[in-house]
Amino acid sequence: MFSGIIEGMGTVVSIVKDQENFHFTLSCNFTHELKVDQSLSHNGVCLTVVRKEGGNYTVTAIKETLLKTNLGLLKIGDKVNLERSMKMDGRLDGHIVQGHVDQTAECKEVVEADGSWYYTFVYDFDPGKARQGYMTVEKGSVTVNGVSLTVVNSKKDSFQVAIIPYTYEYTNFHTFQKGSVINLEFDIIGKYLSRLAEFSK
Repeated sequence: MFSGIIEGMGTVVSIVKDQENFHFTLSCNFTHELKVDQSLSHNGVCLTVVRKEGGNYTVTAIKETLLKTNLGLLKIGDKVNLERSMKMDGRLDGHIVQGHVDQTAECKEVVEADGSWYYTFVYDFDPGKARQGYMTVEKGSVTVNGVSLTVVNSKKDSFQVAIIPYTYEYTNFHTFQKGSVINLEFDIIGKYLSRLAEFSK
């Protein structure tokens, strides 16, 4: 379980394909604190640390993960948003994030607004999934590449987020441009409420 508050960025140093799996090796400024078998969010995807060596660590993404996320698009040198699992005795500064990416979305526009940035994302809309909570709502929460954000201008198949300078600098948002593919996780509370409403009919 995560909160969507990014701790730092990791750098991809190696990618090894093993049958249908990808082994990603990364470096970050808290590698020395990681432990094998620890959960770590990578662009919003919960992955398990399987190896540590020197200042690097390795995680494995299986075919199912690669199909639903943007991890298969990573290249050596890319920056990845990282967050360790949430401590139960800490403040929930973002929102409840599972690290289970629902689908990808595409960045359609980046607009600078005198010190902040508006990003527009478009995703494949499925009416059946939307009835189960796989959608955005105005001023609701959404997770983009692991970052907990507030939705503005919610549409059927798109939404915007407003990014402050700190988030722009300390996450990989500053690398996004038109056409960038991002990981999207809809709000788990909305999913449960939609499911309960469906069963109460």
